[in-house]
Amino acid sequence: MNTTNQNKRFALLIDADNAQAKAIDAILTEAARYGDATSRRCYGDWTNTRLGSWKTVLNKHAIQPMQQFAYTTGKNSTDSALIIDAMDLLYTGNFNGFFLVSSDSDFTKLATRLREAGLEVIGIGKRSTPEAFRAACNKFIFTETIMDEDVTDGSILKPVPINSKSLQNDNPIISTVLNNDNKDKSTKHLDPSKDRKLKKLIKEAIESASEEDGWANLGGVGSYIPRVDSSFDPRNYGYDKLGKLIRSLDFIEVQQKTVESGSNTYIRIKDSN
Repeated sequence: MNTTNQNKRFALLIDADNAQAKAIDAILTEAARYGDATSRRCYGDWTNTRLGSWKTVLNKHAIQPMQQFAYTTGKNSTDSALIIDAMDLLYTGNFNGFFLVSSDSDFTKLATRLREAGLEVIGIGKRSTPEAFRAACNKFIFTETIMDEDVTDGSILKPVPINSKSLQNDNPIISTVLNNDNKDKSTKHLDPSKDRKLKKLIKEAIESASEEDGWANLGGVGSYIPRVDSSFDPRNYGYDKLGKLIRSLDFIEVQQKTVESGSNTYIRIKDSN
């Protein structure tokens, strides 16, 4: 089925036990970049007061709550219900892909099966999501990356004046909070050039897409990366576009080349000599 993103139909399936209600606004905004979530379902035991925070967002976004009782302790029947429904939706032939919102590795096999059927699978979950599930998806998006800073984990502490040294000196608890806060802010987006995993990934992508002169089209590099690392996203490093991230790397050379179709961006690894 050859369709544009605007015409793609997705099923959005949410594991309420392993997803955050406060992330739904950001998740739906992100999902809209890929297509239309025509089926929206959220799975959980709604008799459990722990899921009370979901009520407002379910109504707000017309997400259908799917009730699944916890029949026995220690068994997650929610996962089974979601997987069964996903297969039913798959066989309708009405969808181009699935959004699987969870940080649970139990959905790894489901993601693999959906991809085998030729459908696009986009996972959305926390950074702590096991690598197996992330790799099983065509694309995996971290909720920490797409959520506003004021609703991410750890934001329940009220802001305190960062420059108020007197507060830090007078109150060791506040001092600890401020030091931790500054540490989080400084490490949220580390210098990409010092990220060994990123450097290895970019080098491999350039080698895969490079021409005889060693230069690689940025578009080819951008196509290669998600096939190797489904959770790659330039926003994880503080940049909204791959091109901007690439230009920030001190080990990359960037050049504009004029070709028949116009001007294209090419990149290569800098000579270490």
